[in-house]
Amino acid sequence: MTLPAETASQINQNTLTYQKKNRLSAQLLSAFPAFESQNFRRYFPGQVISMIGTWIQMVAQGWLVLEITGSAFDVGLAAAASTLPPLFLSLLGGVIVDRYPRRTILLWTQSAAMLLAFVLGIFAMTGTVTLSIILALSFLLGCVNALNVPALQAFLSEIVEREHLPSAIAMNSAIYNGSRIIGPAIAGFLISATGTGSAFLVNGVSFFAVLLSLLSMKRAQREPLEKTTQNPLQAIKEGLLYSWSHPLIRTSIFFIAVIAIFAWSYVTMLPVIAKHTFGMDASGMGYLYGVSGLGSVVGTVLLSIYSRKVDRLVFIAGGTILFAFALIGFTFTTFLPAALFFLFVSGFGLVSAVSTLSATIQSTVDDRFRGRVMSLYMMIFMGFMPIGNLEIGYLSEHFGTSIAIRIGCLVTILASVVLIFSSRGVRKAYSRYQAS
Repeated sequence: MTLPAETASQINQNTLTYQKKNRLSAQLLSAFPAFESQNFRRYFPGQVISMIGTWIQMVAQGWLVLEITGSAFDVGLAAAASTLPPLFLSLLGGVIVDRYPRRTILLWTQSAAMLLAFVLGIFAMTGTVTLSIILALSFLLGCVNALNVPALQAFLSEIVEREHLPSAIAMNSAIYNGSRIIGPAIAGFLISATGTGSAFLVNGVSFFAVLLSLLSMKRAQREPLEKTTQNPLQAIKEGLLYSWSHPLIRTSIFFIAVIAIFAWSYVTMLPVIAKHTFGMDASGMGYLYGVSGLGSVVGTVLLSIYSRKVDRLVFIAGGTILFAFALIGFTFTTFLPAALFFLFVSGFGLVSAVSTLSATIQSTVDDRFRGRVMSLYMMIFMGFMPIGNLEIGYLSEHFGTSIAIRIGCLVTILASVVLIFSSRGVRKAYSRYQAS
């Protein structure tokens, strides 16, 4: 039977359209292989919404503290309160992550963080909020994150194939940093329109998205959790010895300590810079966060695409040096377009390096130690941030914010140069470790 010419032409057109869509899907999966996993596709949108809410709260909290006290040191102190608990509790959190279902842990930690956001929002809305209340709630949120963050990092290995972990980590970082574009902009609008209280309540509502995302996932494919009666302190010691004996993990953890103290802390001072250097209100402050976040997203997307083609240690050092020089440039300008450009480049460099550090650890760690190693990594990253926040707050109070940021950048550049010169020795040591 011969089809009419118009029908045959329509069928051919539909076939070509279908083939083009398939080719496009194949190209996207090749660039972002983590999305081959159905669980990751469910995880992604919930985490995006939740992280936007988190950034709304972070920006609103910094602005609220500045309004209450007018002190750059207090802004740093409030940020330090939420990052101090991981310094003491993350290692215990890693033991829990290695022993209990990670999705269950995440459901509990996300629920707790949601409750804290609502409590802070109620205090702010009723006008009863004080610096002491902010510090107490920030500290409690830090306790939650001491368990939540290593659980989330380890959970990625359950929802994607091992060879897709670098892509999943890069996309997870893209979520965090992409939300830096949207979250601060929304925060600026909310603060200007309705005050900081509504920003905290919006963050509380955003947690429903990630909870629904976790509940909708199919059971992760992983080996059953090991039933052990090992003393938690012994388990912590075992994880520390494993991390110290592993050359790549040891080097990555040392370097993330430098970043946590001397590089990442500049984010804490953006409200101060927005208000005192550029005369911006809350909406303008959101632009500074957003541009930095946009650079971070570009960096993590490129990392996902080229994750199998880069020399990781050199990429880490190079990205950090790029960040440091761009941020130094930012501190020397009062011309807003130039400042936004420097923030974009600094976000690109720093987050590319941090994402690569995390991917390096996740790709090499033994699954038996994954929770404990990631808890150590996050303990250093998040737990050392209070040192950086207090350091930059103190230096800003006494010498000015620009000088404080430049000092951190110079230390970061020095550490990056050391990493470049030692990278060949680290790779050789890792080869011997694998052979043993």
